[in-house]
Amino acid sequence: MSHIAICVPAGTGHVNPTLGVAEELVARGHRVSYATTAEHAGRVSDVGARLLPYRTTLSGADHPPQFTARDMHHATDMALHEVNHVLPQVLSSFRGAEPDLVVHDATMAWWGRLAAASWGVPVVAGWPNFVGNKHWSLNRYVRLNPAHPKMLSVLWRAHRLARRHGLTVLNLLQAAGADAQLVFLPREFQFAGDTFGPPYTFVGPCLSGRASDGSWRPPQGRDVVLVSLGTAYHDRVDFFRACVAAFSSAPWHVVLAIGNKVDPAVLGPVPSHVEVHAAVPQLEVLRHAQAFVSHAGMGSTMEALSFGVPIVAVPQMTEQQANADRIAELGLGVRLSPTEATSERLRTAVQEVTTSSRIAANLRGMQADIQAAGGARAAADVIEGLLTPRA
Repeated sequence: MSHIAICVPAGTGHVNPTLGVAEELVARGHRVSYATTAEHAGRVSDVGARLLPYRTTLSGADHPPQFTARDMHHATDMALHEVNHVLPQVLSSFRGAEPDLVVHDATMAWWGRLAAASWGVPVVAGWPNFVGNKHWSLNRYVRLNPAHPKMLSVLWRAHRLARRHGLTVLNLLQAAGADAQLVFLPREFQFAGDTFGPPYTFVGPCLSGRASDGSWRPPQGRDVVLVSLGTAYHDRVDFFRACVAAFSSAPWHVVLAIGNKVDPAVLGPVPSHVEVHAAVPQLEVLRHAQAFVSHAGMGSTMEALSFGVPIVAVPQMTEQQANADRIAELGLGVRLSPTEATSERLRTAVQEVTTSSRIAANLRGMQADIQAAGGARAAADVIEGLLTPRA
């Protein structure tokens, strides 16, 4: 039995993609310890792992920046501050029980890479979103100027931090040189997917049961439509009002997850076939859904596609715009900008994705691609291939 550390930031969209991997590793007899925040204790326990919580400096960790050129230097600055705050906590938590391998979120949990370097153990970078290379990257959406003085200052700090741990800035910020790179989406969904060779392994979504999320039963006699903007951008009162108006006289049963920042009372009268909740067990609802009106976060997108659910994508940030573009390009749903998401357009979009034979065929193909990617079993195989057998 080996001891594996999974190091992830506090955001739900970073924790959830790894849960199935942890569950599979535990089933294979390994000990798995999570370094993340205490709010995820239930989900970590669900998969049989141990939580070693840390305190974060990123208050409201589920409120990521828009990742525009204007705020990228600020986001990187905050992430570096988080590294300096979290790394000592993680090293202390694992003292005397150091892991044999580290899996870390490559996009934000840079402290996981530094911890692995300190312990001298193999490191696996996990990517919950698109990866980039010379053929395609998110930079075409951000249009970042790396020569901006503020960005240069932040990158110099990152260079010094990496160097103190025997790494380069590319090791730290882009997971270069990791022993393996796990991408939690199928190659067919990745832009320019056929241009990514080793060490990238596209394992697809790695879903787990998430029993602590609760249960949900579908109603009788109506198709189900789930509406959610995820855990980051759920304060859009106008959007949720538009959804109530869109579906008040529609033939669907609508499950509306509005988060904890919107008072349901501000939505006005809600018909009986529209459920309004702060949060829902998303996997359980998607299992029965015929459509998903979503912010197009990658985690939610992969969950919907796993169940063959078409998506009406209403992206709320730059990264989600790329996801929404890919959904539309592959014919897996339709894309609306936030300003286009009127009640009338939302209603017609749901009608379109639930009746299109083209979209249905594309969804079946993507489900097959996800199945072929291997999911948690494929990810665990990669991880076990890096472990040194114990005497």
